[in-house]
Amino acid sequence: MAETITFTLVKSEIGSTKRIRATLTGLGLTKLNKTITRKDTPELRGMLGKVQHLVRIEEA
Repeated sequence: MAETITFTLVKSEIGSTKRIRATLTGLGLTKLNKTITRKDTPELRGMLGKVQHLVRIEEA
């Protein structure tokens, strides 16, 4: 079974750059406290690294 990663948007995107906002949209994080579970891939890790100051990450 593939390993998964769960992440939650815990801080608002207000005041962030367009690039950060686009990354959050690409991750599917559109509202505060929204939680998403996805397959753990290098691409996903890279996106989460860019927005690590706005999200809480939990490895499953």
